[in-house]
Amino acid sequence: MFVDSHCHLDFPDLAAREDAVLAAMAANRVGHALCVSVKLEDFPRVLALAERHANLFASVGVHPDNDDVEEPDDARLGTLADHPKVVAIGETGLDYHWQKDAPEWQRARFRTHIRAARACGKPLIIHTRSAAADTLRLMREEDAAGAGGVMHCFTETREVAEAALDLGFYISFSGIVTFRNAAELKAVAQYVPLDRLLIETDAPYLAPVPHRGKTNEPAWVVHVAEEIARLRNEPLEHIAAATTENFFRLFRHARRS
Repeated sequence: MFVDSHCHLDFPDLAAREDAVLAAMAANRVGHALCVSVKLEDFPRVLALAERHANLFASVGVHPDNDDVEEPDDARLGTLADHPKVVAIGETGLDYHWQKDAPEWQRARFRTHIRAARACGKPLIIHTRSAAADTLRLMREEDAAGAGGVMHCFTETREVAEAALDLGFYISFSGIVTFRNAAELKAVAQYVPLDRLLIETDAPYLAPVPHRGKTNEPAWVVHVAEEIARLRNEPLEHIAAATTENFFRLFRHARRS
């Protein structure tokens, strides 16, 4: 069985097809998925999905791109994370691609998430884009290693992967690794130790080849696994087994259905 370690099933394109999306997961041996929060206002929808389905889990957090939303604090995140179906804090991190002025509020929010994760004992889901140096710096300053977590939808260099691995983090690959022009990322996928590897869709975004350009969904995480198996010259079943075990080791509050 495969696990989609990061998706957004509460987003309209997927929420409208909830039953079909879950049926497609089952048909493609995708046994579980983590539904990731991007703002507190929508967290009840994310949690409701996880409560309705034994094989879905939730996270709680505020995406770094969202600037006109309820701002989290340590206590609020900790309270929401206390629910048994909430297995992670995030997604959080830094994104200087869209927020080109590199705002201080984004860094302060990231620190809040790290502190909340350490306090509640649940791992972090970290987003970083055009901000690797600052992301790693804040992770070190706030002892993110004390919480653990995953660098989601990884698109950075091998050096950034090495630094994250040194902090005890896992590396998750999305459909981007299947793209023909992703040579550097493919090399990183070959390098990351098998016991620190995760796969994801980030659905409804970043559909893998052969579905590129379409609305992504968790059933297609198998294509990410297939590409990683090809790159590493390993049987697909080895990748499936390892990434599933890694998921439940990292997100230790998740229960297999």
